[in-house]
Amino acid sequence: MTSPADSTIDEAVQALAQGRLVAFPTETVYGLGADSTSDAAVARVYEAKGRPVFNPLIAHVPGLAEAEPLVVMPESARKLARAFWPGPLTLVLKRRDNCPVSLLASAGLDTLAVRVPDHPVAQRLLRAAGRPLVAPSANPSGQLSPTTAAHVREALGDKVQVILDGGPCRVGVESTVVDLSGDRPALLRPGGVTSEAIEAIVGPLSSAGEGPLRSPGQLESHYAPALPVRLGATEARPGEALLAFGPTGGGVRNLSPSGDLTEAAANLFAYLRALDRPEHSAIAVMPIPEVGLGRAINDRLRRAAAPRPSSGKP
Repeated sequence: MTSPADSTIDEAVQALAQGRLVAFPTETVYGLGADSTSDAAVARVYEAKGRPVFNPLIAHVPGLAEAEPLVVMPESARKLARAFWPGPLTLVLKRRDNCPVSLLASAGLDTLAVRVPDHPVAQRLLRAAGRPLVAPSANPSGQLSPTTAAHVREALGDKVQVILDGGPCRVGVESTVVDLSGDRPALLRPGGVTSEAIEAIVGPLSSAGEGPLRSPGQLESHYAPALPVRLGATEARPGEALLAFGPTGGGVRNLSPSGDLTEAAANLFAYLRALDRPEHSAIAVMPIPEVGLGRAINDRLRRAAAPRPSSGKP
């Protein structure tokens, strides 16, 4: 695994202290980091991504102890944190009255999404920075999430002051998001921790209801390449690129020839990006089993295939 020098970490910390943006790797995808306690820095994240300001951000901290001052943690949250932190699980919890994280990061809500990333570079940066960092995926809003430093450079260029290269992301899909701010745990976004594993600890999960977005990844059209995406394909139509799964032997790219969902999740965004080329008319995707990590993969694919928001242009 690639690991930046201490001097590069120091440069990143200095940039964050100046309100600048720093991209860094997590086990899920590369994040666009900023000082979560600075309204101006958080606003710069929204601006760089072209992200709707009603779409909340996740505050990243190095451990449970650093999350305590930010949010009210019921016992259910502590159990999940002990089981899955550090790791690809985000918890949406009530903000403490003296929470230092910008309200802009919470989209004005009384809740805050928090997580502890499981990547040595992310951990080094968070501990050196000494403050929680917001870090949505380091790409323009709604587009494919980056799983390498090169993806970040290609997508955001000079909008990022420092890019910490930690090699390819291990998990490859974003964190699971669970809302524990209400009476019953709710699954807001499937991700790197399966719902079965979470339910084994806190019991049945309800689904996200109507109302304000309480976490990232809830927009209908999201994680989208430029090309249209067609799901449930058995073969490619003329002009299409086929994203295969399983021992088919076909396809321009195969998420996992052996049918391994962990491997498929790690490859998802990189392979969609590789197929998103003008020589293709669309990306056809073979079915993925709706079990375990397959739920997270299918969630991303359904959002990638959803109708795109109108640009407002004639």
